[in-house]
Amino acid sequence: MKTKAVRIYGVNDLRLEEFELPQIQDDEILAEVISDSICMSSYKATIQGPAHKRVPNDVAEHPVIIGHEFCGRILEVGKKWSGKFQPGEKFAIQPAINAKENVYAAPGYSFPYIGGDATYIVIPATVMEHNCLLHYNGQAFYTGSLAEPVSCIIGGYHVNYHTKAGSYVHEMGIKEGGKMALLAGVGPMGLGAIDYALHCDRKPSLLVVTDIDDDRLKRAASIYTVEEAAANGVQLVYLNTGAGDAVAALMEASGGTGYDDVYVYAPVRPVVEQASAILGYDGCLNFFAGPSNTEFAAEFNFYNVHYMATHVAGNSGGNNDDLIEALDMMSKGKINPSAMVTHVGGLDCVVETTKNLPNIKGGKKLVYTHVSMPLTAIADFEKLGESDPMFAELDALVKKHNGLWNAEAEKYLLEHAKEI
Repeated sequence: MKTKAVRIYGVNDLRLEEFELPQIQDDEILAEVISDSICMSSYKATIQGPAHKRVPNDVAEHPVIIGHEFCGRILEVGKKWSGKFQPGEKFAIQPAINAKENVYAAPGYSFPYIGGDATYIVIPATVMEHNCLLHYNGQAFYTGSLAEPVSCIIGGYHVNYHTKAGSYVHEMGIKEGGKMALLAGVGPMGLGAIDYALHCDRKPSLLVVTDIDDDRLKRAASIYTVEEAAANGVQLVYLNTGAGDAVAALMEASGGTGYDDVYVYAPVRPVVEQASAILGYDGCLNFFAGPSNTEFAAEFNFYNVHYMATHVAGNSGGNNDDLIEALDMMSKGKINPSAMVTHVGGLDCVVETTKNLPNIKGGKKLVYTHVSMPLTAIADFEKLGESDPMFAELDALVKKHNGLWNAEAEKYLLEHAKEI
């Protein structure tokens, strides 16, 4: 079977190509990818090429398919897995395989025939052997794609820890009923973090969300309202820290105590140092946003490490349990990652979008791999609809859902967009 896919050959060398997939072996699975959301991690792999830990050294001779936040349908199952997976069922994937033979190997970075930016893929045995191919029963494919970034958010909540005075036992997770701050917290991952904080089983009592852009803060506040948060037992505060003394404003919002859990959602030194300054006793700073600069550093108050038991946590991705939790919460309607998506496009926009990702404002860039379509902001649907009936209908469908991408819009796009 032929596939169309975006492959990486080296630094900033991405190519959309058509090529033949090998016949699957008894321990492999043939699948169709429907959606993939483009992650900053793919941008980092693109600008680093083989210097990236997950990208093979011989990628110039043996290119790999990029994209690791994908969802689709199973087409053919090798006999080893015939009792566990069936043709026709939907799947989601956990790219962090963590295989002993190569802990860095992951779909979307390391394999020639599996990645999210492709029409068809061959899923290798190691994915199933490590329980990283997951059954997905959701209505829309895009939520299956977003389960992976949501699992990273969930992992961030689980990796934090706290202790009781006089005890060395790390009690995992955020402090229940504690005070939490999300710094630079209204980007796509920050929005997902707000959603999870308001609807998970272990909630803070106070959630302060910061940014330096009023428009982004207003959009977040219109999606996750103060009233909804209160109904879930959380006092939600949106705070612009772009002017004045950010640390003083954050401390005032905490009632002067500082915070139990502080998340840094942008790899910016002043933001990290704000986080260090607002930790309360036994406060945990979670450095969530992975930098592309290998020399990235910031100051941290070690006086407070010694006398106030402050500490740092971080996670690069989630694990299988996190992904299963994400899928379960989405299927039950407890969380809705739609707010993360601000742009939609087809497979033919992946190369330029990935290369320029940091320069494209907004949240998640969602790709439908069987579609030919430029990367398009949801906010532009209305204007485009003046001359294009497809965008006029998409605009009506997103407005029906508070301006958010949704299952109806996905279904319409898949039925009416130009095929690649």
